Amino acid sequence: MERSFAREVGSLALGAGEVFHGEGILAVPKALLQSGVSYIGGYQGAPVSHLIDVLGDARGLLDQLGIYFENSASEAGAAAMLGASIHYPVRGAVTWKSTVGTNVASDALSNLASAGVTGGALIILGEDYGDGSSIIQERTHAFAMKSQIWLMDPRPNLSSIVNAVEQAFELSEASQTPVMMQLRIRACHVHGSFVCKDNVAPRVSTRQVIADGKFDYSRINLPPSIYEHERQKVQVRWPAALAHIRRAGLNETFPGKRAKLGLIVPGGLYNGLIRALQQLGLADVFGASELPIHVLNVVYPLVPDELQAFCAGKDAVLVIEEGQPNYLEEALTAMLRRAGLATRVHGKDVFPMAGEYSGEVMLRGVAAYLERAQPEAGAGAAAQDLTRHKQAAVQALGEPVPNRPPGFCVGCPERPVFSAIKMVQQKLGPLHISADIGCHTFGTLAPFNIGSTVLGYGLGLASSSGIAPLMGRRVVSVMGDGGFWHNGFTSGVVNAMYNNQDSVLVILKNGYTSATGTQAIPSSPSQPAAKPLTLDIETALRGVGVKWLRKVPSYQVADMKRTLNEAMTTEEGGLKVIIADGECQLERQRRIKPRNAQRLKQGLRVVRTRFGIDEDVCTGDHSCIRLSGCPSLSVKPNPSPLRSDPVATVNQGCVGCGLCGEVAHAAQLCPSFFKAEIVQNPRPWERRLARWRERLIHAMAGRARLPRGAAA
Repeated sequence: MERSFAREVGSLALGAGEVFHGEGILAVPKALLQSGVSYIGGYQGAPVSHLIDVLGDARGLLDQLGIYFENSASEAGAAAMLGASIHYPVRGAVTWKSTVGTNVASDALSNLASAGVTGGALIILGEDYGDGSSIIQERTHAFAMKSQIWLMDPRPNLSSIVNAVEQAFELSEASQTPVMMQLRIRACHVHGSFVCKDNVAPRVSTRQVIADGKFDYSRINLPPSIYEHERQKVQVRWPAALAHIRRAGLNETFPGKRAKLGLIVPGGLYNGLIRALQQLGLADVFGASELPIHVLNVVYPLVPDELQAFCAGKDAVLVIEEGQPNYLEEALTAMLRRAGLATRVHGKDVFPMAGEYSGEVMLRGVAAYLERAQPEAGAGAAAQDLTRHKQAAVQALGEPVPNRPPGFCVGCPERPVFSAIKMVQQKLGPLHISADIGCHTFGTLAPFNIGSTVLGYGLGLASSSGIAPLMGRRVVSVMGDGGFWHNGFTSGVVNAMYNNQDSVLVILKNGYTSATGTQAIPSSPSQPAAKPLTLDIETALRGVGVKWLRKVPSYQVADMKRTLNEAMTTEEGGLKVIIADGECQLERQRRIKPRNAQRLKQGLRVVRTRFGIDEDVCTGDHSCIRLSGCPSLSVKPNPSPLRSDPVATVNQGCVGCGLCGEVAHAAQLCPSFFKAEIVQNPRPWERRLARWRERLIHAMAGRARLPRGAAA
């Protein structure tokens, strides 16, 4: 079943004094409504996709308040929305997955930060760094410093997150600077509650519109205005931000009885730190720590006098900061030395240089700091005792647990395309294949191992332009329909047509941005009721001059293989585009399963298709598994005592897409696959036919078992 956000949408209407219960990321929309925002936009991506989903389902409430909401075409489009706050006193917020989304939005963000804002501008970022990440390992901190956009990192509890959203607008307006708020994976998915306030209808809204436009050349990013912008950043906006951070008490200090020591931690890592202290016996169950803690809910800019006051009189402090470079540690060291304080600063000397600070890493790091600062405390030995179970588990296993990389869903329509490409390579030899961002990136993993490079969302074709002229045979590029509309059409297709590139592009048209939760795109088969019209990929391609264009159903592996061969060997030059057409199987199952369940309750006929393997016929070749990798395909012992090779089998996860048999037939003839239709609530004639078939099969099976010469 597809997740419903009806409860979360209802929670957005809670009033003052009522209690909101739920996930951290789902508390953010409520905080935005309490802050009087005029407009909200964004592009989906873990771990902030639910924020977009909830707001999309809450259009009725947003319309009542006069708030404009837009599911943006890209992160760049979302960032450009914040231009509404440059001249006018309107609050706006946008969201996306960082850091890849921030990279896409960087042009707009740099210009926004230069011009400055009048109304509060907030960028909510899903900070996807660490062991649970699905992207390149970078952090937002460097971008914030580069453009001088203030960066908040609130403690992972709902009250702190909501307060940070509301305070971010205040900070933005006080310093005329956009503010980023990063929410780590654990912060987004932490559960809790907070006491609500009433929603605030914005002063400027779709119901209270701006009468006249405004022009101010000093806000335009051209000389000489840009030189004044740089001066304002340093001499006006920065001091204003520091003053507001102090005045509003955005950073927090928690006292502790061991006054000679201290911990400095970004808000997002606070929960992990408290857990480590609890394990070491240095914090109680309520989180009260024996060591003083200074929590940086604003990690940029740092407030020197606050940090100096916290460190004064301490022998040693520990700065807990994931990743490299260690911006906080280096900045703190410089501040203390300028102030003449001799407090020792620990950080990367006891913590790993890179990677997420998980529970065990945090425990070991804090214990190592205590061993150096107060060896008599015995924290190191305590940490060894607490982590000994992991060493015992390693010894018990005898060998490492194998990696379990992600993969395509059962019945995914993109799987057969990679099967066809793999078979084409068996004939033509290894090809350079420019991969792209999306579900189809899983094609780089076993059993396909297809994809030489991955450069960015929608950039599969663009990334082939440098290598294509240097290869002896044509280069193949892969792009999803989400990537096509996001960036691929202009950066890839238009660029290839303008430069007359002779290469092959495969567009995987599954109908949604499936990797982020199957949100609708301009060419989705099922648009929201407010947007019934869709754009067409084929029309767009022909509109920019693509002539060699083929559309092949994704599950027809033989046809896809033949089309790919044609594209690779034809004498016709220019860009050749193959559209692999097949709806996302996950979205299809979300749609048909509730419908079939309802039909069964009503006693209506329902037919489900399943595939199976005749174990007596299976030869053990297993091309079905090698060329499709479907999770519903496995092996089991051979029932024949004369054969030792295991036979293939189809488990209960099968959705009846038919790829396994299709692949086997496209590679080599395999008669072991059969198709079965499971009929529930059959018609009377179907019951009678089934009984006659059963009798006939039993009769024939019985005759086959009779010894030679015996009478039937």
